[in-house]
Amino acid sequence: MELAGKHLVLGLTGGIACYKIAELTRLLVKAGATVQIVMTEAATQFITPVTMQALSGRPVYVSQWDARMPNNMPHIDLSREAHAIVIAPASTDFIAKLAHGMCDDLLSTLCVARDCPLLVVPAMNRQMWQNPATQRNVAQIRADGVDVLGPDSGSQACGEVGDGRMIEPEAAFEAICAFFQPKILHGQRVLITAGPTFEPLDPVRGLTNRSSGKMGFALARAAAQAGADVHLVAGPVSLPTPWGVYREDVQTAQQMHDAIMQATPDADIFIAVAAVADWRVDHASEHKIKKSGDALPTFNFVENPDILAAVARLPNPPYCVGFAAESGDLEVHGEEKRKRKNVPLLIGNLGPLTFGRDDNEVVLFEASGTTLLPRADKQSLARTLIAEIAKRAPSGGSLLS
Repeated sequence: MELAGKHLVLGLTGGIACYKIAELTRLLVKAGATVQIVMTEAATQFITPVTMQALSGRPVYVSQWDARMPNNMPHIDLSREAHAIVIAPASTDFIAKLAHGMCDDLLSTLCVARDCPLLVVPAMNRQMWQNPATQRNVAQIRADGVDVLGPDSGSQACGEVGDGRMIEPEAAFEAICAFFQPKILHGQRVLITAGPTFEPLDPVRGLTNRSSGKMGFALARAAAQAGADVHLVAGPVSLPTPWGVYREDVQTAQQMHDAIMQATPDADIFIAVAAVADWRVDHASEHKIKKSGDALPTFNFVENPDILAAVARLPNPPYCVGFAAESGDLEVHGEEKRKRKNVPLLIGNLGPLTFGRDDNEVVLFEASGTTLLPRADKQSLARTLIAEIAKRAPSGGSLLS
C-alpha cells in the first residue's frame, strides 16, 4: 500500500466541495494511511463529523476546547505524529488565515503550531479565486513552503464556470502520494511510450496486440512522482492520465514515431515501453473489406519504423531504455535486442505472462550483465525501475552504449 505507515491530518473547511473529501478519505485509508479528521464549524454545515468518523475510523475533532486529549491541547498533539497536514477543501477565508498566521479555531491553530509539511487544496468561486487579495495570500503561503494543489477549472456549484473548482479526489490522492516520493528525477525530462499500436486494414479492422499500457502508465506515474517532467505518448488504451503527466494519444506506429521524434530533442530520458507493431499493410482499404465468395483478402506488409533504434541513433540522444516482451528464451533475445538497438539498458519480460495483468517480473539487460527483479505489482515495480534508471542515467541525458 502506497501510504502505509503515513499519518495524515485531513482538515476540512467550509465549502460545498466537502462532499469530495469523503472519497478522498476513502482513497487515503485504502492506501494504508492513518487519517485524522479535523473540521471547522463551517465544514460541519456541509458534511457531518459522523460521516467523516465512519470513513476515517477515528474520532473527529472540531473544537479547540475538546477535552478528549489528556492535556487538553489538541492543537498541539494532533499534529505531532503527522507526516503532513492536508487542508481540503481550503476556503478563501482559511487561506487568508494561513497567509497571516491567524489562529482562532482548532484547525487554524493546529496549522500554525505544526512541525510537519502543509498541503492546501483550494476550492472557491472563480471570482473569489481571482480576487487580488486571494492571489496575494496564495503567493504568500507558497513562499512560506506550503504546497498548493490546484485549483481546477470548470463548472462550479454556483452555476458559474472558471478557475477555483477543487481538483477531483483522485487527483488530490495522486498529488498526496507524489508528495511523499523522493524527487530522484527532479529537473529531468522523461519521454515514455505506452500501450499497443493499431495498424488499420480498413476503416473498422486492424492489427494490434494485447498490451494494456499499464506498465508504461505506471512508469509515467512513478517518474512524475519522482519529480520529472513527463511526456507520455500512448497508443489506444483506456487508462486515466497520471497526475502531473502530459499525455499525447496516437494510433499507429508511424504516428508514435513522428510524435517521439518531435519530442526527443527536449528529453533527457527516453523509455520505450509501447508494444509497437513491427509491420503494417502498405495500403489500407478505404472501405470495409467484404466477404467475396471463397476468395480470401490478401495484404502486402511493409516494416514500421523502429522507434527505439531511431532515437538511439540520434547525434545527441537521451538516455535510452528499451522494453522487450518475448514469448520465450528471454535471456537470449533480450541481450541480442539491447545490442542491436544500441541502448544502455533494456528491460525484458515474457509478454504472455504480463499482458493485461496488474503484476510483472522483469530482467534488466546491460553491458555489465543481467539483473532479475522479482514479480511485483506494476505500480511498485515502476517505482523500482525508475530508481534503477535514475541511478544509471546521467544528468542531462546522454546515450551510454
